[in-house]
Amino acid sequence: MATTRKLIVEVVDARNLVPKDGHGTSSPYVVIDYYGQRKKTHTAIRDLNPTWNEVLEFNWGKPSEVFGDVLELDVYHDKNYGPTTRNNSLGRIKLSSDQFVRKGEEALIYYPLGKKYLFSWIQGEIGLKVYYVDEVIPPPAPPVKEGKPEEAKADPATPAAEEGGAKPESDRQPPTGAASNFGKSETAGGPPLGSDQAPPLEPPAETGKPEEGQPAEGAPPPNGPPEAEKPPEEPNPVPSPQEAGRDEAGAQAATPTGQDSQPTLSPDDDIVIEPASRNWAPQSEIMAAATTGSMPEIRVARPRTIPPPQPMPRPAAPTTYNSSEPPEQAQIERSSFDLVEKMHYVFVRVVKARFLPTNGKPVAEIAIGSNRTISQPARKTNFFEWDQTFAFRRDSPESSSNLEVSLLDPRGTMDPSSDTAAANFFGGICFDVTDIPLRDPPDSPLAPQWYRLEGGGAHSGDLMLATWIGTQADEAFPDAWKTDTAGDNVNSRAKVYLSPKLWYLRATVIEAQDILPLTAMKESSFQIRAKIGFQVQKTKVSVNANGNPRWNEDLLFVAAEPFSDHLEFSLELRQPKGPVVLGVARIRFTTIERRVDDRKVVSRWFTLEDQNDEKKMYKGRIQMGLCFDGGYHVMDEAAHVCSDYRPTARQLWKPPVGTVELGIIGCKNLLPMKTVNGKGTTNAYTVAKYGSKWVRTRTVSDCLDPKWNEQYTWKVYDPCTVLTIGVFDSWGVFEISDGKEATRPDFRIGKIRIRISTLATGRVYRNSYPLLLLGHSGVRKMGEIEVAVRFVRAAPTLDFLHVYTQPLLPLMHHIKPLGVVQQEILRNTAVRIIAGHLSRSEPPLKSEVVRYMLDADLNTFSMRKVRVNWFRIVGVIASLIDIVRWIDDTRTWKKPTATILVHALLVMLVWFPDLIVPTLAFYVFVIGVWNYRFRSRDPMPHLCPKISQADTVDCDELDEEFDAVPSNRPPDVIRARYDKLRAIGARVQTVLGDFATQGERVQSLVTWRDPRATGIFVGLCFVVALILYLVPSKMVAMAFGFYYFRHPLFRDRMPPPAMNFFRRLPSLSDRIM
Repeated sequence: MATTRKLIVEVVDARNLVPKDGHGTSSPYVVIDYYGQRKKTHTAIRDLNPTWNEVLEFNWGKPSEVFGDVLELDVYHDKNYGPTTRNNSLGRIKLSSDQFVRKGEEALIYYPLGKKYLFSWIQGEIGLKVYYVDEVIPPPAPPVKEGKPEEAKADPATPAAEEGGAKPESDRQPPTGAASNFGKSETAGGPPLGSDQAPPLEPPAETGKPEEGQPAEGAPPPNGPPEAEKPPEEPNPVPSPQEAGRDEAGAQAATPTGQDSQPTLSPDDDIVIEPASRNWAPQSEIMAAATTGSMPEIRVARPRTIPPPQPMPRPAAPTTYNSSEPPEQAQIERSSFDLVEKMHYVFVRVVKARFLPTNGKPVAEIAIGSNRTISQPARKTNFFEWDQTFAFRRDSPESSSNLEVSLLDPRGTMDPSSDTAAANFFGGICFDVTDIPLRDPPDSPLAPQWYRLEGGGAHSGDLMLATWIGTQADEAFPDAWKTDTAGDNVNSRAKVYLSPKLWYLRATVIEAQDILPLTAMKESSFQIRAKIGFQVQKTKVSVNANGNPRWNEDLLFVAAEPFSDHLEFSLELRQPKGPVVLGVARIRFTTIERRVDDRKVVSRWFTLEDQNDEKKMYKGRIQMGLCFDGGYHVMDEAAHVCSDYRPTARQLWKPPVGTVELGIIGCKNLLPMKTVNGKGTTNAYTVAKYGSKWVRTRTVSDCLDPKWNEQYTWKVYDPCTVLTIGVFDSWGVFEISDGKEATRPDFRIGKIRIRISTLATGRVYRNSYPLLLLGHSGVRKMGEIEVAVRFVRAAPTLDFLHVYTQPLLPLMHHIKPLGVVQQEILRNTAVRIIAGHLSRSEPPLKSEVVRYMLDADLNTFSMRKVRVNWFRIVGVIASLIDIVRWIDDTRTWKKPTATILVHALLVMLVWFPDLIVPTLAFYVFVIGVWNYRFRSRDPMPHLCPKISQADTVDCDELDEEFDAVPSNRPPDVIRARYDKLRAIGARVQTVLGDFATQGERVQSLVTWRDPRATGIFVGLCFVVALILYLVPSKMVAMAFGFYYFRHPLFRDRMPPPAMNFFRRLPSLSDRIM
């Protein structure tokens, strides 16, 4: 049914506006402009905190142009109320259409008002809800018998029909040439007392739905003839010379070939290729599911008893092309593959056959050289249909110069491995590969043609197929059978996934009432148990004697869209024998409000019911505040390797600053990961993750040097993010029903990380990186991966540099921060939700793959990581240690020239203290310029075994690192680890005690625990104060500097008196038991 999209703007209220009427107040009203439409609210008379609560409705623009539109909102003071002579501006805001959300996802957001003019005095903020809805266009009224009145009514409805004809974004039909005509409301010449309403829209005539498989050519005119609803007919392909004498029935059967000449792209495509960075536009990233089919078999050619058909002549180039893709998808399929190498394939698309003397389900056998495969059994309709595409590597050594396509009857068997020599041979077609045309993705798809089968004797028939030579950029490549994969196995296909949209659900449990009759009440302990799926949390125990316990505690959960579960609260009475459930409250997610800031959520009362009683008796009530916190970013990765920091609420997203393009070329020298039929093999595929978008390449079977040459694109919202690429070995190509292999996990081969901020703009980084895997036996090099990366900046230079000054996490993380432990618990929950969601896709992205990509086991205890962090701290303070050593060398006159220069610098800084800060800044500048010569020459930093201490780690420590919790090792091993941990803990205990001792000595200077020491210190402070009052500070600083840098001839080798005095001060260490 036809729909039209409306943009809804709810103007709620404003706060702290500027007085503009000359009497300390204002009379504000709001004017909104969007897509050539202007509407305004009523005037709030003399109110600096006005409340409107008005809903303004706008017509949505064309789907192809709406992403460039901006909603402009202005707040004015009404000149009719006060001595002013014009409508003074109280502020304005501009909202991009990227911030608009669908109805149900909206939230009240307060936007700060900006200046309309440079010298305007503006303050305050305005609260809005902005969202869009899809309204169903009612069917047209039945026609009136009189012709003239009907014609008179049709004329004024024409512009309204055009206005309401805007199609939703999900509609794949291209727009027609008619432009949308949006009506306009009154301008803001004078603010009315009532809100303006949009002009009523007359619904256009409902158009016919195009047939499946036909190209969408746009909606016909409302009053157009019936022929306008039919899709345009495709020209018939030129038949082969053998078809000239075919009867009329065959000619009529060839007429609808335009319908099957090229499959229309659907959401079930395997690979979603985004446009190149210079042509990219905001597009919705979707995760599609693939269809499951049987796996054809690759068989080595053997001598056949049936003579092969002879090569037949064919046109050098196709005479007819068919393009049935909408413009939106045509742009996707024509994406450039400029970062990877082109891989040429011979594509064979077998569509259907006719005039075969059989009632069975024939199969097609395609062979090029030693590569031979059999199609799925044909579907019996008016024809024998397959509509299956095969891709053979063109540059493989075993590629032959002839392409053979044969039709066989397997005599009712459904097993493709049956002997084809015993099957009925209907005939075949032979092509010279050198005569097959080359097709690039910008060209239209090649139309299939009818060919006469030869070599079948009395059995004759026709076969419709198309052959061409293309690359991996061809739109038929994702769904095609390929020679370098395990046939048509669904688990070997490439795919693009999307992580589910995650929210933080905050439940504030306040109190409960009417729990038990007061006569039976004693002092009891109550507790609230909340549950969402596998997440269970409990409040603290509240001890109460009047049946009204209070908690005032926040519980935080992770929820994923689409919301399928419900939130369940159970009130438990704590007893010695165990908790007793007094009542249960179940809350649907659709009733919970969403917020994007820290505004207070209005609490509600929920009725508790007996979970075991079908009558749902009243068991009390509970007061809670529930909301979805959209201002947080739900962490699914560790903070230092995170790929996205955007908040959950789309309204808070900022425009992207660029794009990153990744070309996954291939791997080299991979190690065999498993043994199949006595042979070591590897079925490798690559997974890349950035933001919420995951990509998976196709699985190359039985190859230690796989080549993928696939290219993907992501939008970059923050350059200080990390792109993660992992390589895995798949068992999915061997999965069979009820087989042991179906439960085997995919093995890890290795992964690399690429930080976007280390990439120069517009430069292509193409390099090979080692795949290192740390296991029980140590670090192993599993092979190398070759990738090409390019970052393209889309934002202006100043806006791009301004990103570095913004907070890394959204505002809610700073206003109401989460604890470190709580954040890690929520991250593990998010990882589990994402892993469960992606494992249900087709093909599935297994749980072990997701956990490895997200570093789910990052915070497990490891002595190796403890040592790594210690050396990292040493590396950080190494520069400070070098400064201390330099100062010590200077004061000991090891380099007399440097010491003399330091004396001169001291005199200059003492007498001219204003030069201290500029001198330090200039010194840091010189250090930075000097270190530029020694910068890292690595094209892109990757995992380093030296920094990770993986080369020198002990096997026992690795066994401890990869041990499960709780441990399953023998007791002797556990006792040895415990003793080692006790020894390390003793050293840590000693260091902590030394730090505490030094701090307590500083405190004892003025606490009079040692009266003599405190008296000496207090008296010395009095003397120093008198000297500094009487002597200029420059003289004191000069004297102290020369005394500190004095020559060693004037030094004593004993410690200074101040140090001796400090070491004699008492601490609390002598009072510890």
